[in-house]
Amino acid sequence: MKPLLAACAMLAFAVSPAPTLAGPLASTFETRLANGLRVIVKEDRRAPTAVHMVWYRAGSMDEKDGTSGVAHALEHLMFKGTKNLRAGEFNKRVAEAGGRDNAFTSRDYTAYFQIVPRAALPQMMKLEADRMANLTLDAKEFAAEIKVVMEERRLRTDDNPHALVHEALNSVLFQAHPYRRPIIGWMDDLEHMSWQDARDWYQQWYAPNNAYVVVVGDVDHREVFRLAQKYYGPLKAHALPQRKPQNEPEQAGIRRVSVKAPAKLPYLAMAWKAPRLKDVHSDRDPYALDVLASVLDGHDASRFARNLVRGTRVAQSVGAGYDPTLRGEANFVVDGQPAEGKTIADLEAALRAEIKRIQDEGVSAEELARVKIQSIAAQIYKRDSLMAQAMEIGGVEAAGQSWRDIDTLLEKIKTVTSEEVQAVARKYFTDDTLSIAVLDPQPVDQSKPKKPSGAVRH
Repeated sequence: MKPLLAACAMLAFAVSPAPTLAGPLASTFETRLANGLRVIVKEDRRAPTAVHMVWYRAGSMDEKDGTSGVAHALEHLMFKGTKNLRAGEFNKRVAEAGGRDNAFTSRDYTAYFQIVPRAALPQMMKLEADRMANLTLDAKEFAAEIKVVMEERRLRTDDNPHALVHEALNSVLFQAHPYRRPIIGWMDDLEHMSWQDARDWYQQWYAPNNAYVVVVGDVDHREVFRLAQKYYGPLKAHALPQRKPQNEPEQAGIRRVSVKAPAKLPYLAMAWKAPRLKDVHSDRDPYALDVLASVLDGHDASRFARNLVRGTRVAQSVGAGYDPTLRGEANFVVDGQPAEGKTIADLEAALRAEIKRIQDEGVSAEELARVKIQSIAAQIYKRDSLMAQAMEIGGVEAAGQSWRDIDTLLEKIKTVTSEEVQAVARKYFTDDTLSIAVLDPQPVDQSKPKKPSGAVRH
């Protein structure tokens, strides 16, 4: 998968589901506190460490026009002071305990985590419970931190031509749905954001009844439940804002957008509307589309790499991505850069031809078997990481499924047939649901100094 498609989770199911015999059902436990907070614990005793994560069901899709980026801005502010801790004290205490911490914001959620020696878990729970209820939002702290957020936008989006293309793609792909707004926020919204906007977001969404805790590691679930009751139990639930449907109207024709930005090479991104996973047991198309993404770009022998990069050499790089595990609308993306001497039109035609070949001829039994083997292998590799296991549980829950479905997800992938892959290729890849964004490269100003990477915290 190409870097700009990392968020697409091309093998969304392949990297998350667990084999039945060693799946999470055997060692995962859940309880719900009286205030609505759910606590999910997976015991893994191979190392004396623990991952502690708090997931809030509030991401950029819950924002309103004019306040884009506020979910991510508050994520930054959560590392400032509380009624009980000075600004910066949170990170300091995690480090002193021998751990590390960070956070991330998505369209669907905001999550915070610590990876610590197991003995430090009670302290981590105390710290997270404190900032869930007692964050102090200071106007001066906000004024300084929003500048950091704006610099993050400049570094990761404004100065990144491929990111600008995907931002433009989303803005035409979605017209009514909130996924049209960037997670980082529009710069104009960031410039006009106030500390009251962040305070209002915190007061609306940061509550135990809009969150869940995931703990994975060398722990006993009964002790974790006791600690959760001690630290999170006293927090008060409150009414949450009403979430109204924001469904995307049916698209009736191809949409194109061009982005001019300093760059050496052109770039193409194509996105088709596609279904998200709603019912783990009865849905079939999302599993087939996930397999299709892997057939196109899941490994070195995939069709895109074999036919377009090494074969015809029409592409320098090419990728495919599909993530059906979302709260909102899903799409299937292919992207790439044409090889030297080739044009964007050449690449678009080649990508369309590869998809049409599957529409006409289907996929081979060998291709299908390779994808399924890789799905199982990816799951085995993932089990070496406590963080990956915590992300698996939290991500499935954020999309509206349950950790109890994780085994089923892989089993469903294993049942996908060649006929189903061909059927979804025919069903969803039409111009009526297609949006295309193209980078029109402009001369690069060599006199401008390059900004250092890693200039932002996360």
